[in-house]
Amino acid sequence: MDTASTTFTLVFCALLIAGFLTRQWLGSRQIRHVARHRSAVPAAFSAQVDLPAHQKAADYTIAKTRLDLLSATLGAMVLLGWTLLGGLNLLNQALLSAIGPGLWQQIALVAAFSLIGGLVGLPLSWWATFRLEARFGFNRSSLGLWVADGIKSTVVGAVIGLPLLAAVLWLMGAAGGTWWLWAWGLWMGFNLLMLVLYPTVIAPIFNQFKPLDDPELQGRVQSLMQRCGFTAKGLFVMDGSKRSAHANAYFTGFGAAKRVVFFDTLLAQLSPGEIDAVLAHELGHFKHRHILKRIVMLFALSGVGLAALGFAASQAWFYTGLGVMPSLLAPNDALALILFMLFVPLVSYFVSPLASLRSRQDEFEADAYASEHAQATDLASALLKLYKDNASTLTPDPLYVRFYHSHPPASERLGRLMHRAAHA
Repeated sequence: MDTASTTFTLVFCALLIAGFLTRQWLGSRQIRHVARHRSAVPAAFSAQVDLPAHQKAADYTIAKTRLDLLSATLGAMVLLGWTLLGGLNLLNQALLSAIGPGLWQQIALVAAFSLIGGLVGLPLSWWATFRLEARFGFNRSSLGLWVADGIKSTVVGAVIGLPLLAAVLWLMGAAGGTWWLWAWGLWMGFNLLMLVLYPTVIAPIFNQFKPLDDPELQGRVQSLMQRCGFTAKGLFVMDGSKRSAHANAYFTGFGAAKRVVFFDTLLAQLSPGEIDAVLAHELGHFKHRHILKRIVMLFALSGVGLAALGFAASQAWFYTGLGVMPSLLAPNDALALILFMLFVPLVSYFVSPLASLRSRQDEFEADAYASEHAQATDLASALLKLYKDNASTLTPDPLYVRFYHSHPPASERLGRLMHRAAHA
C-alpha cells in the first residue's frame, strides 16, 4: 500500500480501538455504579419506589449493558471482517463474477451486504427479546410474531430502499462531480415523504391502530390540544402490548398527517391527568420545534456527509486503506457507499455526546412546556410510574448518562418538575 492508504488504515484502526475501549470503559462504569447502589433506594424516591422494584431496575440495566458490550464486541469483529480482513472485497469480486459489472451488480452488493449484516445480528436480537426481556417480564412477542416482524421489515426495506438505492447509484455514475448535490435533494425529498407516509402506510403494517374510544379521555386530550394550539388527524391506540410491556405515547406525522398515538400499555398504567401531562410533554417538542430542528440538522449533516463521500469515492486510498481493491473496469460507487457507512460511525461516535446533550436540553424544555399546560405533579408521577414499569434505573453512572442518554436522569428531571410544582 502507498503512504496515503497506510495512513488511512492507521486512522481507521485508531478510531476503531478508541471507540471499542471507550464503550467498554463506559459500560463497565455503568455496571459498577448501578450495582454499587443496588442495595438502597435513593432517598428522594424512597416513598414512591420499593426496594424490589429498585433492584429489578438495577438488574435489568446491568443485563442490558452487558448485552450492549457484547454487541459492541461483535460489531467490532464484523467491521474488521468486512474491511481489513477482506470480506467486502470478496463479496464484491464474487458478485462481479456472477453478475458482471453494472448497476445491477452494485444494487446486489449493497443488498447482500445488508442481508448478511442482518443475519449476523439475529442471534443477539433473539437473545434480547426471548431471554433478556422475557427474564424481566417485558417480552410478550411470540417467536412467530418476531419472525413475521423480521420478514415484514425486510420486505418493506426492500420495497422502499432498493429504488432509492438504485437512484443514488445511478446519480453517482451519471451526474458527474456534483452527483452528491442531486442525491442530497433526493434524500431530503425522501425523508419528507416518509414523514407523511410512515404514520398512515408503514406503521400499520406492524401494529394495529384503533381510534381512541374513551369519550372522557378523548375530550380531555382534545381540550388540551386546543389549549396548546394543535390539531391532529386522529387519536389512536396502538397494540404495543402484543410485543412488549413497555409503555409510550407519541405525536407523529407531518402537516395534515399528524396524529396522536398512545400505547395500550400506557393507557392501562396512567391516570387521565398523567396522560394529559405526558401528551403535553410530546406537544412541547413540537411547540419548541425540536422535531423541525432535528430534521434541519439531519439534512445539514447528510449534505456534509454526501459531499465527503463525493470526495472519498474518487480516492484510491479510501478503498485500499479499508481492505478493498477498487475495480478499474467496473463502477465502484456501491463499494464507496458501503465503506463510507462503515467508517462514519467510528467518527460520529465521539460526537454523539453533543447530540445527547442537545436532546436532554430538549426534554427539559418539553417538561417545562408540559408544566404550563398540565400539572407538573401529574407529569412527575407519570414519569415515576414509567421509570418503575420500564425498570429504568434511578442510579445511572453520571458519565454514562452524559455520553449516551437522550433523556435526563430521573433525579434531575423529577427534581426540576417538583421545584416547578412547588413554585407554581
